[in-house]
Amino acid sequence: MFIRCTDAAQGQRFDLVLRKPIITVGRAPGNDIVLNDPSVAPTHANILKKTGHVTISVLSRDKLITVNGRRARSADLAVGDSACVGRFELTVHEGEPAADEPQSDPAASVGAMSRLVDFSKRLMQEGSPEQLFNALLDAVVQTTQAEKGFVIYFKDGERHLAASHNVGKETLDLSRVSDSIVDRVVESREPLIVSDALQDQRFGRAKSVVDLRLSSVMCVPLLYRDDLLGVLYLGNDSIANLFTTPQLELLSVFASQASMIVHNALMLNELKTTNRNLRDQLRSASQGEMIGSCPEMKGVFKILRRVAPTDITVLILGETGTGKELVALELHRLSERRTKPFISINCGAIPEHLLESELFGHKKGSFTGAVQDKIGKFEGADGGTLFLDEIGEMPMNLQVKLLRVLQERVIERVGEFKGRPIDIRVVAATNKDVQVEIAEGRFREDLFYRLNEVTVELPALRQRGDDIVQIAQFLLNRYATQYSSKVRGFTNAGIKALKGYYWPGNVRQLENRIKKAVIMSDRSLLQPDDLGLNPSDRKHVDALDTATEDFKMKYIREVLDLNNWNKAQTARDLDVDPRTIFRYIEKMED
Repeated sequence: MFIRCTDAAQGQRFDLVLRKPIITVGRAPGNDIVLNDPSVAPTHANILKKTGHVTISVLSRDKLITVNGRRARSADLAVGDSACVGRFELTVHEGEPAADEPQSDPAASVGAMSRLVDFSKRLMQEGSPEQLFNALLDAVVQTTQAEKGFVIYFKDGERHLAASHNVGKETLDLSRVSDSIVDRVVESREPLIVSDALQDQRFGRAKSVVDLRLSSVMCVPLLYRDDLLGVLYLGNDSIANLFTTPQLELLSVFASQASMIVHNALMLNELKTTNRNLRDQLRSASQGEMIGSCPEMKGVFKILRRVAPTDITVLILGETGTGKELVALELHRLSERRTKPFISINCGAIPEHLLESELFGHKKGSFTGAVQDKIGKFEGADGGTLFLDEIGEMPMNLQVKLLRVLQERVIERVGEFKGRPIDIRVVAATNKDVQVEIAEGRFREDLFYRLNEVTVELPALRQRGDDIVQIAQFLLNRYATQYSSKVRGFTNAGIKALKGYYWPGNVRQLENRIKKAVIMSDRSLLQPDDLGLNPSDRKHVDALDTATEDFKMKYIREVLDLNNWNKAQTARDLDVDPRTIFRYIEKMED
């Protein structure tokens, strides 16, 4: 492996074989690679040799390098990759440099490099992909004296023309391209010169070569990391032996620039399509601030629209982070109370001795620290909606007082014996199994029935299928705008990881992961590692037989409960032999 150093201003170059593990680069004598350029620091960077690639790292705090048109302080360079340090370009090559390799003409090199610099400047400016493709072809046609040139990109196994150029203003399409030459470049992923196509032993008999009567052809692959995006193709039908090896090398440099354009153009088109589809989906799959198109969420939205205009008490059930407060807010927003206060209180976050005062208020002097009268959440929400989150954490003595308030719509402040009428709607929520809490004496059954006039059950995020992707893209767009981030979406691997993860923290956990990734990632498309997800993090999947058996067990238990554990009636309802019911009861007792 060796480094080729090219002076863009003078057209000179030299090669350095990487025999040492660390190569120093800088302006000062004594560096392994000395770059005579005032913009280069005395000791500018180190090159660390690794298996199959090198890593270049900037040492000076106020200096940078440019890799594929982007500024960086450190980058991994594979064979064929280049980094610009000042006016010098460092390119990684495999093997040993040829001892008798001819040097390029300095004047021609200066002109070629000037065009490359001009094109790189245009690449950094705002412009449509079509404009940049045309700028690329203008530059390489002028440099190589090609008669025609065009950029081809691949999508879904098909070839598409991205841009074309012809000196004679002749219309070009893919019928003017040699399929056999393009096929060879696609297969080898290596640049190719055909000096005289009709006389070439490899391609002379190919139908496309004969039909087009080709002479000189150069074709280089457009590679972005490990992906073959397309090819850059130049031809001249009237002059044989037109193209040279130095021109092919220069075209490869232009191709590396074109690869970024093709990649960005394809990504931009895909993102536009994705965003357009996402906006359409969000319009049809949202309710207020909630997003969802799975059957469970559609059922939730239907219940909300039905009960919101009424004053009926609603109990929201669901795991932590599923969006219970958003449901309560939507009930308030759709009700006639929407112009009045919406007040939320987490019953599990306030110490027991303070919770009564927070809910009902207190009178001055009623306890130590009560230095003035205070209104509670119930009075504060008068005319509006009170959301009691984590109601399952409320102490039993307060459950009794809450039940009385719900029945009589009158509250008493702590230390005061005068009732105060209130006009509120109560919405409660819990992540606990209320039936278990009742059975174990931690929650009053009469309070449960008073709160549970209508139940809204929110599914866990892992149960919502494609909703995960819709929510993730919505959150990504919000935080990318908020933090001026260049992140625009997810890779296919990122989407697969999102859908495969268990998400124990549900939407709240997803939001935290997305927010962190938008702030920390330098990529435009988020990978699984940006989201802190690993392939091993996928949610557990039971075998079909196991899942079926678990469902049967759960369903039989529900029907037994419905029939007060009357086994004969349960067997009749399920249309099975009574012995089946006894067999499953034995499994439950194991």
